[in-house]
Amino acid sequence: MAATVVLLNRVLRVRDHPALVSAARAGDAVVPLFVFDPAILRTFGAPNRVAFLLDALADLDRSLERLGAGLVVRRGDAAEEARRVAVDVGAAAIHASADASGTARRREERLDAELHPGVFIVPPGELAPDGSDHYRVFTPYWNRWREHATRPVEKTPTGLRLPDGLDRGRLPALGALVPGDPSPALPRGGEAAGRERLLAWGGPSGYGERRDDLAADATSRLSPYLHLGCLSPLELAAEVAGRPGAEPFLRQLAWRDFAGQLLAANPRLPRENLRAARDEWNDDPDRLAGWKDGRTGYPLVDAGMRQLRAEGWMPNRARLVTASFLVKDLGIDWRAGAAHFEDLLVDGDLASNRVNWQWVAGTGVDPRPERILNPTRQAQRFDPNGAYVRRWVPELAGISGGAVHEPWKLGLEVPADYPPPLVDHLEAVRRLRGRR
Repeated sequence: MAATVVLLNRVLRVRDHPALVSAARAGDAVVPLFVFDPAILRTFGAPNRVAFLLDALADLDRSLERLGAGLVVRRGDAAEEARRVAVDVGAAAIHASADASGTARRREERLDAELHPGVFIVPPGELAPDGSDHYRVFTPYWNRWREHATRPVEKTPTGLRLPDGLDRGRLPALGALVPGDPSPALPRGGEAAGRERLLAWGGPSGYGERRDDLAADATSRLSPYLHLGCLSPLELAAEVAGRPGAEPFLRQLAWRDFAGQLLAANPRLPRENLRAARDEWNDDPDRLAGWKDGRTGYPLVDAGMRQLRAEGWMPNRARLVTASFLVKDLGIDWRAGAAHFEDLLVDGDLASNRVNWQWVAGTGVDPRPERILNPTRQAQRFDPNGAYVRRWVPELAGISGGAVHEPWKLGLEVPADYPPPLVDHLEAVRRLRGRR
């Protein structure tokens, strides 16, 4: 009996899974294999992401069992374990979904696997401008992306079979993989939960106008399910295309692909500036701790950081404001902020997170080192009545309306348990302008 192995990474679903479909066509038996790699867990393992991952794998196991198979689990070096399983079942090939990070690409080279799309809508390297192997500016990339022909959405296999006698292994407990507890309001992982979230979102109508409305919580909240491939980005794009309000949402999916091709072409991007910049950072552990804990004295910044700790997620507008405050107001290295986000974000995608942080820092695409977001004006614009701030900063819950964004103006009415501003924003602006 011919067998094939599918090494699962960031495509944890049965719908639109090209690697799984190809493996099913190539063999009488299929081994859907996930390997818990200690090296990856040491580098990228955090309780929020691993808890979400375990949910996703348990859901995938149920889906595979309904198809007649089930998830096979191992622990160790992913490439070595995949080869070992392939030898055990006499597999002629190992299939995998191609990814963008240096770690993923080195693993793919070691495996000599048959690679398939599935992580991105347009895989890295498929679009390139004249004279370069990748795009460094988003707008021309978007213009090409939106016109680019994509593969068809793959149908779910009608049935799968595991090789006889194969030990499937078991999913470990969270504590056996990483120390610490996940955020208390973490979303549930998995393809089923992702599709429930998609239905609850209701589609892109009004997305462009409302996604920055912090109090309305009007974003899709689909990013965690895209990060681990519980939802297919291609299927999602096909679902929304042509519907009212689709273009702003499709731009976000294109940005995700744009970040992926930047990472694939620049493997050192997570650690090094994409563009030359003056690295003059303020190494202040107390200020960094105040930012992490949501005690900067700027209510919108604090609300975002507290939501991050509670939910392992926050909307993009809050990410931009909190990131700008760390890098531009506090002058702290963007890499410290990116690492903290990855410690807590359940959708902590390496490419998107690091590209976005470099954008804020002025070291990546669209480099403008003097660009700085005013946290108070951002709050007045995107949380005008202060409902978002009051939701996450209970010390300020008694302050009504927009006055909550400037508690330092309240004199004796300032809550005693809320800190004063860590820095003066106008001084930060003058400092940045003086460096030009």
